[in-house]
Amino acid sequence: MSEPRLLPLLSGPPAERRDAARNREALLVAAQDLVERCGARAITMDAVAAAAGVGKGTVFRRFESREGLMAAVLNHSEAEWQGQVMSGPPPLGPGADPWDRLLAFGRTRLETTLLHAELIREAGRAASRAAGAYSFTATHVRYLLHELGVTGDVPLLAVALLAPLELPILEQQVEIEGFPIDRLYHGWVDLARRIVAPAALA
Repeated sequence: MSEPRLLPLLSGPPAERRDAARNREALLVAAQDLVERCGARAITMDAVAAAAGVGKGTVFRRFESREGLMAAVLNHSEAEWQGQVMSGPPPLGPGADPWDRLLAFGRTRLETTLLHAELIREAGRAASRAAGAYSFTATHVRYLLHELGVTGDVPLLAVALLAPLELPILEQQVEIEGFPIDRLYHGWVDLARRIVAPAALA
């Protein structure tokens, strides 16, 4: 099984004018900066337009809605994380033992999901994270399980590893049950050990 390729998270128009592409990038940079400084919940289309130096109508033309803008910011962050998985330094990136890569994947995915929790919620139904990003993570985990010699229904075993890292489950455990992040990660590692054949860890 080959290493998963970097997946495009958003399908933009087939071709953009140079100025339109610049506007889109300026808006994304402005929105991301505002999200980091103020939190996703506080972001308005007016604030993003003002920060990017464009009219509010430009923001709506590029992203259609506030949810669409939040989804674009989220997908930009997802693309950065995917790039680290595909070509970043080990153990998350290539070059490490597959077990070490799996552990790094679990830790960074947990932390990234919690870091972007508010952004994920604000993106709402416009977020393509559940499609493009999930497809990438599922393919990557399947690849690592195959590399580790795991047998059985690998696609479903990959789902079992991904489910605890999704936002609804993490929010339940962190915000309602009060579990510390280290407990969640160690529990996830225990699950991974039960799925991966002991011989593969020798």
